Amino acid sequence: REHGLSEVEVRVLMEIRLPRVVLGGLDGAVLAVAGAGYEGVFRNPLADPYLLGVAAGAGLGATIAFATQNDGLVEPLAFAGGLASVSLAYVLGRSVGGRSATSLILAGVAVAAFATALQTYVLQQNVETIREVYSWILGRLTTVGWDEVLGLTPYALLAIVVLLGARRLLDVLSIGDEEATALGVRVPRVRW
Repeated sequence: REHGLSEVEVRVLMEIRLPRVVLGGLDGAVLAVAGAGYEGVFRNPLADPYLLGVAAGAGLGATIAFATQNDGLVEPLAFAGGLASVSLAYVLGRSVGGRSATSLILAGVAVAAFATALQTYVLQQNVETIREVYSWILGRLTTVGWDEVLGLTPYALLAIVVLLGARRLLDVLSIGDEEATALGVRVPRVRW
């Protein structure tokens, strides 16, 4: 007992407190990198995860996992839902507005509204899961353990590596689409 803590205090620290701190730090890192990516792509310091429906799609995926009582699929379905929403927004935005950021944003807003409507429908059909779903959406750091940290880590590392790899291209996008194209950047590909 050189550290002055009892065995119970050490267990509380290592099994309850530390996972919350680590997950909170990991969440913060991913949000910071994702926010910087959104700001670079859209040349807008107010860009957020709701812009292309990522948050709504992830919420829908998690809601489906909770409603079907597949707690082990919450993270994969949330990731798939977010990815599907962004993909749909991109396809819709390109089909109606070509390559402009405005059409992509408007398509994202439409996809977010649709995903939110589907999520509300699923929640209304499975009222007993509302508390779990909202707890997950709001962060749920009060009930995390090392399993949740390990569940998020692969997705967090993938996102951080991809966005850090594209950081120079995002810097070029910040000067404008025409200027970036003139410098040899394939703007639609980078935006995707």
